[in-house]
Amino acid sequence: MQEKTSPGTDPSDPGRTGQDTPDGDGPAVKPVIPAAAAKRANASVIGMIVALVVSIGAFLPIVLMNPLPKSDGFRPDINVSAVAANAADVAGFTPAAPDTANAFKPNYARWESGSGSGVPTWEVGYITPKDAFIGLVQTRQSNPTWLLQQTKSAPVTGTRDAGGHPWELRDAGKGEKSMILEYRGTTVVLTGTAQLDEFAVLADAVVKSMDSNPAVTVSPSASPAP
Repeated sequence: MQEKTSPGTDPSDPGRTGQDTPDGDGPAVKPVIPAAAAKRANASVIGMIVALVVSIGAFLPIVLMNPLPKSDGFRPDINVSAVAANAADVAGFTPAAPDTANAFKPNYARWESGSGSGVPTWEVGYITPKDAFIGLVQTRQSNPTWLLQQTKSAPVTGTRDAGGHPWELRDAGKGEKSMILEYRGTTVVLTGTAQLDEFAVLADAVVKSMDSNPAVTVSPSASPAP
């Protein structure tokens, strides 16, 4: 008797396919996307692109009509003369408002009551033509301690003539320097990082402004106590 074997059980049988092997060594099955689903996916991508183009087209004219500023930065428009005139009544003198023919750009002008230092002051900040800084401080109640604070305790190194007057020069040799003038009842201190030639130009304009101002009056805060 001959033993009968079932067909398809022979491992060498060429009729066997990868689907018959339990270890999955047969060819991979590729998923098939229905045509309708593929069409919907393509329509969504095209819609997103169209919406993006429409958005850019809507905002582009607004951007073109508002170009970026070409200046180096924001420079506030400060009318030093007007602020000085407003501060004159409380200051007891007309604060200096030097005319530099727009060469020096003011970035602030204010009257400080002196609540912290005890010395009320007129203050103006200037950006020089060489993009350095000089701060102007003027008061009629100067004292040695206040001057040391304003000049950061820099030593006196000489004098500098400007506007026909000798200004005291204080320089610590570390960037900032100060020029001081006592004139017509007030003390003016110029402090900053600019070179001395720019200090001299601003100091000359300060003297001219002080010469054109009325004489110092009695400050309302300086009235004698009963």
